[in-house]
Amino acid sequence: MSPTRQDAWSQDEDLLLAEVVLRHIREGGTQLQAFEEVGKQLSRTSAACGFRWNSFVRKQYKSGIELAKKQRKELKKQSSTAENELGQELYQQDQITPSPQAQGESITFQAVLHYLEGLHKKAEISSRYEEAKEKSNEKIKELEKKAYSLAAENERLTKNLKAIEEDYRSLIEIMERARKMVVLQDEDRQQKVKFQMDKNGNLERVEK
Repeated sequence: MSPTRQDAWSQDEDLLLAEVVLRHIREGGTQLQAFEEVGKQLSRTSAACGFRWNSFVRKQYKSGIELAKKQRKELKKQSSTAENELGQELYQQDQITPSPQAQGESITFQAVLHYLEGLHKKAEISSRYEEAKEKSNEKIKELEKKAYSLAAENERLTKNLKAIEEDYRSLIEIMERARKMVVLQDEDRQQKVKFQMDKNGNLERVEK
């Protein structure tokens, strides 16, 4: 058994923690299950994973959490619809595929064949449903990763934009102070200038 780690978290570990927690949210799992899963992969305790999520990582994925919650609702709705459709198809097959016993006391080869054909159709329907469900889940996971990456990138760019805006305001303040200093220096120089009349009766500029 590997020792429990207590070193600093890396960016990749934070990303793994976010992906697993958001997946559990989307699939209807609990955060505790997510922390335990990440803890096993990183050789950390589930408590350490939970603390890292609540103290730091969760703040970076606010939009991702909202997206995962919406996806969870949508998945429940799609699952319910698919189950209803499958149930209706199976019910219809039951109606048109009587069991051999329903034919009467004598069971003919034709009745058995018809019954087996009905079972085969039911199996095909179930197989198509499982394949479609698996493809949908893979597509959702792929889109989910892209959405989470974009959400994280958006938050990073937002922070950078705020930093740039603060630097811009600071620059404007510095320029304004510099402009005022130049104006004051000009006014001070003007106050030091005086005029006197020369021997020919002309005014000449004299620095104080």
